[in-house]
Formats: sequence, structure tokens, C-alpha cells
Amino acid sequence: MAAVLAFAAACWTGAFHLTTWAFDWIAADPAPLTRQLATAFTGLLLMMFPPMVVGVVHRPREIARWTAALNAIRRIGKGDFGVRIDLGGARNRHHPFVGLADGINDMAAELGRLEQMRQAFISDVSHELQSPLTSIGGFAKAVRDDELSPDDRRRYLDIIALESDRLSRLSDDLLRLTALEAEGPELRREPFRLDAQLQRVILAAEPQWVAKGLDVEAQLEPNFLVADEALLERVWTNLVHNAVKFTPAGGRVLVRSWTRDGEAVVEIVDTGIGIALEDQPRVFERFFKADPSRNRDAGGSGLGLALAEKVVSLHGGRIGVRSAPGEGATFTVTLASAQSV
Repeated sequence: MAAVLAFAAACWTGAFHLTTWAFDWIAADPAPLTRQLATAFTGLLLMMFPPMVVGVVHRPREIARWTAALNAIRRIGKGDFGVRIDLGGARNRHHPFVGLADGINDMAAELGRLEQMRQAFISDVSHELQSPLTSIGGFAKAVRDDELSPDDRRRYLDIIALESDRLSRLSDDLLRLTALEAEGPELRREPFRLDAQLQRVILAAEPQWVAKGLDVEAQLEPNFLVADEALLERVWTNLVHNAVKFTPAGGRVLVRSWTRDGEAVVEIVDTGIGIALEDQPRVFERFFKADPSRNRDAGGSGLGLALAEKVVSLHGGRIGVRSAPGEGATFTVTLASAQSV
């Protein structure tokens, strides 16, 4: 910095001598043209000098700032998303470096958040895969025992088949959810009877709710919906199966639908175990399980509600839940473009 100031002082001294010479020239030569040229030269010199000095003085600081920005970008490119550029008190919003630094800091923070989500997703998938694979491996070894009774052998084989189905559902749900989250998924929108679709889903789940002695009731208003029928069927299947799955024997499940202001409203109500208030905002997250032990015993993948929320969102609709522990749950889906029959 001392050298920079010395250089600036030398420039100022030189400028002073040039200005003195220019004024002497003006005084020695009274010609109007000479006077005008000398005056213009002097004014130009005096106007250019301050920015030159400022640039020389601040050049090391500017170089340091841009070097910091370049180093930050390189570190981000190598996967270091914790990097932040220290503005050093330079908060002039009009300075181009401040905007660049803010942009780099925001980008690093967002990439860091996405990296955490990616790692959490990999961890969740690994955990979900590990559980059925451990069961399959353990029971597969057990059935090799020649002294195993026929009843135990059949029971172990049933568990292996059940866990294999669970792996298959997990894989299928992952593939479908990934496909739906890709850019621009194409929906096959066609008109169909929503009430008829809901009725088919309820009847398909009959073996499950009959085995538990549940009272299942349908209150379905006849209406048409223009949407992707196959995708919406997965939504209703998941919601109905969850209602049956988490409702104790002898409980009640109600499925009802109606049209309101050009929208189709579907509610699935159960008298099951319910969901805690603090867990309700997270029930549509991937792999989130309000009660992991119950969900695992029921064979859930933890992706059904996330898949349902994505399908409803792609249709421009809304899905929500109202619940309390021990008082059941009500899932409500609202979709546009409904027409009464």
C-alpha cells in the first residue's frame, strides 16, 4: 500500500508540473486556438487524474475480491458447498462484486441443501432396501434346515414372498415417483367417471377390509373428471389401503365424493390410529413414517403418500389431512374440471 501511495504522489506531482507548463504556454502564446487547446488539455488532465489515482489505490482490493470469487466457484465445482464469500463490509448494492458474491453465496447454500436432500434420500432408500433383504436372507437360510417343521417352512416362505413383494412395490414406487418428478411429465387427460373409479378401488380392497371386519361405506356423487385415470387410481388405491391398514378391526372407513364450484372433492375418512399434529405437515414426504414400526409391519414403502401428493399436484389439485391420535384421519383431495352427471 505504501508503494501505491508513493506512485500516486508521483503522479500528482507530474500532473501539477504539466498543469503549470500548460498555464505558462497559455500566457506565452496569446493566440485563441493555442489558448483553447491548452485549456482543454489541462481540463482533461485534471478530470482523468482522480479516477486514475482511485483505480491504482483500489486495484489490489479489486483483484483480491475477484480472486476470492474465482476460488469460491472452483471449490463449489469440487463439491464444497460450505464456501462463502466474505464481502468485508462492502455492502454497496450498486457495486457489481456485491451482486456476484451474493449470487455465489446463494448458489452454494442451495446446492448444499440439495446435497443434504440427496444424501438423506440415498440413506432412506438404503434403509428401506436393507430391511426386507435382511429378512429374505435370514429366512432363506432357515428353510434350508432339514429339521424344520413343514408349518414353519411354509411360514418362512410366506414371509420371504411378502418381503419380495415389498421390495417390488418399493422399486415400482421409486421409478414412478422419479418419472413424475422429471421435467414435463405428460399426463393422459381423458374424461371418465370418478365415482365409478372410486367404487372399483373400494371393491378391489374388499379382501383386506372384510378380513378385518371393517364397516366400509361409499357416498359417491356421480360426476365426470378430465384427468389421467391411471395415475389417479394409484392415489385412491393408496389412500383407501392406508385407511384399511391403519384402522383396527371393527372400525369404519368412509369414502365420499362430490362436486363443488367446478371441482371434484374426495374424502377418505377412517377411525384408525390417527396422526400426531406435529407429524401431519410431513406425511407427504418421501419415506416419512409417523409410526415406523406399524408401517413396517403393514408392509408400507413410505412412498405412497409422496406419490399421491405428486400426482395430485401435477393435476393442479390439492391434498391435505386432518387427524388426531386415536381419532382416525381424513384425507381430502380437490381436483379441478369436474362435471356432475
